[in-house]
Amino acid sequence: MQVTGISVFRAFDHSRCSAVTELLGGLHRLLMSIMLLCLISLGLTSCSFGDRPPRAVILSALGQQIQLTQSAIAQSLDLEASGAPEVTRVRIEEQESLSIGDQKGVHLIGRFDWRLPGDAVKVDSTFELFLERGERGQSWRLALPSGSDDGTSQTWITYPLAIDPA
Repeated sequence: MQVTGISVFRAFDHSRCSAVTELLGGLHRLLMSIMLLCLISLGLTSCSFGDRPPRAVILSALGQQIQLTQSAIAQSLDLEASGAPEVTRVRIEEQESLSIGDQKGVHLIGRFDWRLPGDAVKVDSTFELFLERGERGQSWRLALPSGSDDGTSQTWITYPLAIDPA
């Protein structure tokens, strides 16, 4: 009778070991799947951020866009433009790659804070930027859509961006 009890115990112990092994195997597969998913996500995220221009380029482009708008308004009202704005706290909400003419470009949408020279009030504004990447990928230009010559393709006016080396 004792022999039978030991046999039942060993059979029970073996089945319990088997269940634990299956459970660990399942957990191992689950962990490996999660790690693979994380690696793929990281790779895709890296690719999309790789197209994003540096912060200095975005700040310069926003400042340039404000100055172009100020100059157009000042000229139409026979006034003098007030100078370069201070641009801070840029938050990018959307980003997409696109072609600007024959070059690679990026379309950015977001929010930023800015103020005019001598003005104490900071303004929180939305923005939409089109930036054209230089041929060698080392420079950027502000691109403004200017309509279409033939009604089917977009034409662009581009402005070089002065980047502060600091």
